[in-house]
Amino acid sequence: MRITEIRTRVVEWRGKTVPLPPHFCTNPMDLLSLPQASMGTFTFHGWLIVEIFTNEGLVGLGNAALSPRITKQVIDLYLKPLLIGADPWDIEFLWQHMYRKTMAFGRKGIGMVAISAVDIALWDLLGKSARQPVYRLLGGRTKPRIPVYASRLYSVPLDQLAAEARKYKEEGYKAMKLRFGWGPADGAEGMQHNVALVRTVREAVGPGIDVMADAYMGWTLDYAKRMLPLLEPFNLRWLEEAVIPDDIHGYAELKSCGRVPIAGGEHEFTLHGFRELLTARAVDYIQFDTNRVGGITQARKIAALAEAHSVPVIPHAGQMHNYHVVMASLNSPMAEYFPIVDVEVGNELFWYIFKGEPVARDGFVDLDENVHGLGLTVNEEALKKFEVIG
Repeated sequence: MRITEIRTRVVEWRGKTVPLPPHFCTNPMDLLSLPQASMGTFTFHGWLIVEIFTNEGLVGLGNAALSPRITKQVIDLYLKPLLIGADPWDIEFLWQHMYRKTMAFGRKGIGMVAISAVDIALWDLLGKSARQPVYRLLGGRTKPRIPVYASRLYSVPLDQLAAEARKYKEEGYKAMKLRFGWGPADGAEGMQHNVALVRTVREAVGPGIDVMADAYMGWTLDYAKRMLPLLEPFNLRWLEEAVIPDDIHGYAELKSCGRVPIAGGEHEFTLHGFRELLTARAVDYIQFDTNRVGGITQARKIAALAEAHSVPVIPHAGQMHNYHVVMASLNSPMAEYFPIVDVEVGNELFWYIFKGEPVARDGFVDLDENVHGLGLTVNEEALKKFEVIG
């Protein structure tokens, strides 16, 4: 089998978008006190679709959600020439070739996102070639179904927040995640607003449901240390991304406090980056996203490294490229799940672009062992609601 062509398409949403209210979700821009809504910087209304064609008629499908226009250029200009004519089964060599070829300007960020999208498409190809789901190529099924947590709660009026949390409990979810709305710029009063959010969710779902909370890189170490004792009574499963990703020492200091488990890694890249987090004893949970860390080729290595450190892996965002890694890893006890909603932040766009994503039932998703590869196809009809840049 040989690679004959690689097609990249950026799709940008042109349909209705739900506006985001103030304090919807704290984020790194909050400290700058800009007049515009800060969360607008972190909406993802574009997506990159990568298709790898072969001389045997098989097509592998990959994707990326970060900076899709620039990521497309990296693939078209730098990665595609390395891959045309190659055998996709040489996947480790191809990954190393892409990584080392782009090292001067890549290594992390957009360069690694581009490699990730290509690598995911290559694994999809391998599964189709072997006539097996990808998780079987990674070691097979380690659990009957994948437990998932509802990742949709944001900073909204408390009555709405309580109602939504109760709805997820009634739908069978055993865990759910909330985003904080206030950060250092909002002072002590903002801290009490954050506490009210957590208290509302905890009281709505009771003690038998895991509740997690996400600061989305919007706090400083000082602010996070002040928040920890306020959060401790609510028995959070974890506090996520309390500080910026590069502040590994900050993560380690928060973890050493022992008040609330600390999670991170959504914005970390490569095996080496996670080695630094793990050796620093900086996190209680690893949250890589397969379409950011170098694809499945690297995700499985990071998962093994985390297992060696007894740190569970619960990937960011769910989606098929992460579900297959979770299914094949005993060290991944559950996965994130974005419910189907109207387009707002953009996390939900994959529901509009692809067919085949598993829908949660009673707090679980499953992967069909009779579907080869990752199990996704592009919903070409739905792309009429997007601007397509080929």
